[in-house]
Amino acid sequence: MRPTRRSLLSLVAAGIAAPGLALADDPRETERAVGRPDAKVTVVEFFSLTCTHCAAFARETMPEVKAKLIDTGKVRFVYHDFPLDQVALTAAMVARTLPPDRYEPFIGALLASQDRWAFARDANPTEELWKMAALAGMSRATFDQAIADNALRTWILQQQDADQKRWNIDSTPSFVINGQRYSGEMDFESFNKLIPNVS
Repeated sequence: MRPTRRSLLSLVAAGIAAPGLALADDPRETERAVGRPDAKVTVVEFFSLTCTHCAAFARETMPEVKAKLIDTGKVRFVYHDFPLDQVALTAAMVARTLPPDRYEPFIGALLASQDRWAFARDANPTEELWKMAALAGMSRATFDQAIADNALRTWILQQQDADQKRWNIDSTPSFVINGQRYSGEMDFESFNKLIPNVS
């Protein structure tokens, strides 16, 4: 049985790292986003790498969002880790350890191949995740350090907790679009209707 989000958060309370501990000047903490910084609409997605609805959104809706909203300069799309289990948390730690320009392609690859690395029968999710990380150019030493990094684990969980409290996130994917929260997987037409009409 996988740990729940609540039990993941309890790791912080158990003293893995001091509450509020920031990883000073750690590049893994920097925002992960695609799109122009000056886009008039900001979309924040709260996602879990083991969420099948997040994978469906990435597969079926995101290509159109990218082509019609992000690449045209209308939307800036910001990613927020919201791991729902230990496997997703480990994957988020690995993704954040990659250089920022590899983050978005890597999470796209993970979401597209959940059956292979997260849900494969009789497979070790950590070893399958390592294979994906190796394809993204990560060394085994860096991978092992990433998945053992308690400070990074705590930071992700603290960010998740802060997001949950601020936006009342109770499912993935959830989106905050110019300050308004929406939840659930949706097709492009439904998603596009949520985007403010700005000139």
